[in-house]
Amino acid sequence: MPNTNIKIPISVKAPLILIGLIAFFAVLYIAKGIIIPLIFATIFAIVLHPVVNMFVRIRINRILAIIITLLLTFVVIASLGTLIISQASRFTESLPNLVDKFTEILNQTIVWISGHFNLSNREITAWIIKTKNEFIGSLQIGQTIASVGSVLVFIFLIPVYIFMLLFYQPLVIEFFRRVFGKSHRNKVNEVINSIEKLIQRYLIGLLLQIAIIATMYTIGLLALGIEYAIIVGIMGAFLNLIPYIGSIIAAIIPMLIAVATKTSPWFALLVLALYLFTQFVDNNFITPKIVGSQVKLNALASIVAVVGFAALWGIPGMIIAIPLTAIAKLIFDHVEYLQPWGFLLGDTMPTPFKIKPMIQKLIKK
Repeated sequence: MPNTNIKIPISVKAPLILIGLIAFFAVLYIAKGIIIPLIFATIFAIVLHPVVNMFVRIRINRILAIIITLLLTFVVIASLGTLIISQASRFTESLPNLVDKFTEILNQTIVWISGHFNLSNREITAWIIKTKNEFIGSLQIGQTIASVGSVLVFIFLIPVYIFMLLFYQPLVIEFFRRVFGKSHRNKVNEVINSIEKLIQRYLIGLLLQIAIIATMYTIGLLALGIEYAIIVGIMGAFLNLIPYIGSIIAAIIPMLIAVATKTSPWFALLVLALYLFTQFVDNNFITPKIVGSQVKLNALASIVAVVGFAALWGIPGMIIAIPLTAIAKLIFDHVEYLQPWGFLLGDTMPTPFKIKPMIQKLIKK
């Protein structure tokens, strides 16, 4: 009988794995217009699934239960959107005054630079105009229209996907059970239940994080007398969802408003101090206790995931990088030959290798 256990040498296996990974990520990048809305819809569907089940348990038709759940979700989002829009309209009305004040500050800065660096006002102004024109030119109209169109498609696709996923949820789960066979049925059920709990707890923690940070930002900005404190505080909390970069942008906006509306530059520094303090509280208390405890990823894995998904899918990739990596870790932990990768992503440090006791044992021998 011929030997069927053929061992593939590492020199052949490594290029095959590399080619497979390149093909996999190429497909993810090319099909991002389909994959990203589907991922967001799946996450929302997992969160809304218990609500649908609650309505089904009180003998409401499943389709009607899904529709009611989606309508309630829309009402909550619309209420929050109304608050943000009402605050944003005040900001928009005062925007011309802010622009005038920024222009005045810019002119004063030009005069100061020309006096200290032996540059003429005309040279500095020409450089500013050139930089502005290059920036505006980089924002091509065609690309802007295309991006707006893709955002609209994204917004309309997600509710449809959510409805379909909630309706066909039993079919999707049974599909995974059949793919992995009857022998792994219990393991598949365990993984699916764990993923569902992980996503639900993570998003609830994320909403709590947004509420706490928005409150801290808003109260702090109101105490400093910064205009548009509510809209800027809420905006900053949502920008904080974009890891690393979002918090920087969130701090810059109120600092610019403070520079334009306050007589002393100290207010901008106080705003910076407020945001640094809030980030300290977030990074050391809120995220580890409320959000981080659900995903159990180490800092290195989180940073690599955020950077990698940002390169692959841009800002949407940065937002979903942590939950997707957490799901990957959970799956790795349940598959025996992938458990080392789950350990690598996790935050559990191995027991230190103690050399001194071993040396003492050798000496005694």
